[in-house]
Amino acid sequence: MILEVAELHVKPGTINDFESQFRKASKIISQMNGYLEHELHKCVEEENKYILLVKWRSITDHEIGFRKSPQYEEWKALLHHFYDPFPTVQHYVQIRHEAN
Repeated sequence: MILEVAELHVKPGTINDFESQFRKASKIISQMNGYLEHELHKCVEEENKYILLVKWRSITDHEIGFRKSPQYEEWKALLHHFYDPFPTVQHYVQIRHEAN
């Protein structure tokens, strides 16, 4: 499992529109192959800052399956104009540990 983490900075004055459009975009991403789940969190300290967490089966499911799909073009049209600067996106793997 891969965790995609995107730090989103939404342009001032567009928060309500962004959140509304994100609900629409959620339907797009949730239908993609390799998609497991996602969460959007709003920062308490910075009004226009969000973190998006998306769980994928693999990086390929995200980078190729989603980003190279027609659905990604819909996602971009709904959301990308809200960001300034453009989001930083990174992928993480879970480190498992044994309990004593």
